[in-house]
Amino acid sequence: MPRLTAETPYLHADATLTDCQLGRFVEIGQGSRLLNSEIGDYSYCDRYADIANTTVGKFANIASFTRIGPTDHPMHRASLHHFLYRSADYWEDAQNDPDFFAHRASRRAQIGHDTWIGHGAVIRPEITVGHGAVVAAGAVVTRDVAPYMIVAGVPAKPLRARFPAAIADRLIALAWWDWDHARLRDALQDFRVLEIEAFLEKYGG
Repeated sequence: MPRLTAETPYLHADATLTDCQLGRFVEIGQGSRLLNSEIGDYSYCDRYADIANTTVGKFANIASFTRIGPTDHPMHRASLHHFLYRSADYWEDAQNDPDFFAHRASRRAQIGHDTWIGHGAVIRPEITVGHGAVVAAGAVVTRDVAPYMIVAGVPAKPLRARFPAAIADRLIALAWWDWDHARLRDALQDFRVLEIEAFLEKYGG
């Protein structure tokens, strides 16, 4: 039997999830921590990924030790410290700051379909990584990434496009990530062996 199923996400040891929605055939790596996030069908994260306040599309490939949507401290206040908003941890008569947490949760990152987020990459809150994009290992993404673009560095900058714009547009129009499980299986060999132009010629887009 396949390890991954449409019915039950595969959670490795010590993964912790809070207020998350997981799609079909999803895998969450060992020790990963997810908060207030949605993970689309067929997407996975490897070991010790930390994902917060993020919407992840389908077929996303998220490497180990990545951080997506890292939470911020209040730099515009007199102090950056937890005591400002986790106040109940410090005083019995103080309450946590719900407005701070609501604002933090609203600053969502968006990860497109069929993306690759490399080992140790950091993607800041409110960033969009377009469909088919690649974020290199160790990159710190502070600006939106165009579809099918490869970015690297600190801060991340475009290296090159994976495909010419016309090919990228056709892939987005094809939206193969919305195919059902049986159609993906039927096309598996073509995914494996066809060059991109031949694939699009056969399947449209």
